[in-house]
Amino acid sequence: MSLKNFSTTLLRLLTASLLILLGMSLQSRYQLLQQRNNLSRASLSKIQLESHDQLKMPQFWEAYAYLKRDYLDANKLKDQKQLVDGATAGLVASLGDPYTLYLPPKENKRSTEDLAGKFYGVGIELGYKEATLAVVAPLADSPAAKAGIKAGDLILKVKDPARHFEEKTTNWSLNKAVEEIRGPKDSQVILTLYRQGTHDNKPFDVTIKRGEIVVKTVKLKFLTNQGKRVAYIRLMRFGGNTDQEWNQAVKQILAKKGQIQGIVLDLRNNPGGFFNEAINVASTFIPSGVIVKQQGRYSNQVFKATGKAKLAHIPLIVLVNKGSASAAEIVAGALRDDLHIKLVGENTFGKGTVQDVRDLSNGGGMHITVARWILPNDDWINKKGIAVEIPVNNNPKTKTDEVLNRAIKAL
Repeated sequence: MSLKNFSTTLLRLLTASLLILLGMSLQSRYQLLQQRNNLSRASLSKIQLESHDQLKMPQFWEAYAYLKRDYLDANKLKDQKQLVDGATAGLVASLGDPYTLYLPPKENKRSTEDLAGKFYGVGIELGYKEATLAVVAPLADSPAAKAGIKAGDLILKVKDPARHFEEKTTNWSLNKAVEEIRGPKDSQVILTLYRQGTHDNKPFDVTIKRGEIVVKTVKLKFLTNQGKRVAYIRLMRFGGNTDQEWNQAVKQILAKKGQIQGIVLDLRNNPGGFFNEAINVASTFIPSGVIVKQQGRYSNQVFKATGKAKLAHIPLIVLVNKGSASAAEIVAGALRDDLHIKLVGENTFGKGTVQDVRDLSNGGGMHITVARWILPNDDWINKKGIAVEIPVNNNPKTKTDEVLNRAIKAL
């Protein structure tokens, strides 16, 4: 299937976001850096003054004048806040970095509120594959997952029968995708998808009933498989409650330490999340050494294990796939590089940049790419992902988890 790059059009003035959970806009879900640049108010003001003095925009004011004089629907020019939001979004989008984005006040407020992890939607993490709207991962137990949506599916068209809405996703920002695909509880949305190697390589429709999504980040259960008793931890994302949930799971594992032969850490379809949580999870297994390195514009940093490796001496194996991204890749890469832990499944997504959040005076916000993150072995996995040592694909025609079975056998 031929995929064309986005052209620079007026739609680029719309707000864009990357890897946003449908029905939920986790503020800075790929925020791998929680500290701010050490800029004082004085130095920031100086930058603002320099920008005002040096950034010449005669064509912008010419364009605005033409619109104000000639545009058919003059009412649309009365909302100056919307015009400024569009101009700001266009400025940010001109960088060509889909991870650097502007959220107007409404979207920024919703993003912050939704961080609680409870919302109505379909439960899809979104991204781009070769400039086409794509599923990074369906949220576990979400309506999308139950409808058969898979990581890597391309979303070509969205239809909302109740709103009489139907439109191709060409040139859509992900913020627009969120707005069009989310909706009231129990309402339906129809996605036209493309999945390579299926449906005779032709697009197909999937109908999803929107529902309430409650995000739990850590699930633990003890399994007996192939004569082995293992602790199976599924880590769905790195959110605000992950540390608490993770620590509780660690306590349960330690209570049964003498009864298990190993741990299976499942990072499949984990789209990432907060940096500190990723460091803490990796440090549960890694006694010492580098977890990840950060290369920024102003400085380089090295983040090391915290010295709380409570599960260090229990055999471990890690499951990943193309839906494993960002903070999930940090954990998987650190475990591979520092402890030579085997990765089982599919190559990961490949997100190797760091975003930080800046709040603006109008209530809006910016997510800005501020650094690259590098694995302990100096590998930058951006766009290529992390290769697995044991490649395994699940057979969609069976209910068996072949990846999990293969991992337990290797463990």
